[in-house]
Amino acid sequence: MSTQQAIDRYAVMGNPIAHSKSPLIHTEFARQTGQSLLYTAELVDLGDLPQAVAEFQSCNGKGLNITVPFKQDAFALAHELSSRAQRAGAVNTLVLRGANNYYGDTTDGIGLLNDLTNNHHIILKQKNILLLGAGGAVRGVIEPLLQQAPARLVVANRTADKAVQLAADFSDLGAISGCGFNELNSAKFDVVINGTSASLQGELPPLPDNLLNKNAVIYDMVYGASATPFMQWGTKHGSVLCLDGLGMLVEQAAESFYIWRGVRPQTKSVIELIRRSLRA
Repeated sequence: MSTQQAIDRYAVMGNPIAHSKSPLIHTEFARQTGQSLLYTAELVDLGDLPQAVAEFQSCNGKGLNITVPFKQDAFALAHELSSRAQRAGAVNTLVLRGANNYYGDTTDGIGLLNDLTNNHHIILKQKNILLLGAGGAVRGVIEPLLQQAPARLVVANRTADKAVQLAADFSDLGAISGCGFNELNSAKFDVVINGTSASLQGELPPLPDNLLNKNAVIYDMVYGASATPFMQWGTKHGSVLCLDGLGMLVEQAAESFYIWRGVRPQTKSVIELIRRSLRA
């Protein structure tokens, strides 16, 4: 008599986690690609990630997405790292290959890049790009942006020293520099990406009015049911395209799904699905 095979389990771990759209996204990817799996959201207490991952793996857990505030913890927990995860110093995707055998990767950067270039057809080569913030969200996207060979990439942060150090960490990959927000007064950019959490608090980084070149694009890594404060700022100051981070969320999820299952899902219909769910 054959025993029914246990279903492959996947999850996102974070704190908080109730708001996560990842279960909806990955369930839709699985339906679309004919993959049999279960994807859930798991609340993990601070300091408990190692135990939570081990317990999940023992229950036929095959892979995890890791979100705030555990991306650095997952980096430390992984037994092997992709080169892009090593660069980013953070992991948002774990492949659970067995007990005490976890492979760590990061898909945030490629998620942003695929949203910009594939979904919105934005050319980054020889463009002047500004990245706002110097935290983990920004660190994770620098390498793929520099691989597009922009004219320059400037990282600006409230604390200038953090931006300068971040630029130094990636200086071997291309033209990158760091500065404080107060040093942006005479600069103009073609693409401005907000990697700060200001929009979550309904706030804005302190930006000069003349920051944007003609036909500039602005991108907020935060997303919501309506335009974020940063998107509203972009519209007011002449941006031709103001985007939020929903596409990045779905694209990074698609990359994780591909790493786990070897099948690349289509993202456009899923982005539209999540957008509708936000407005419901």
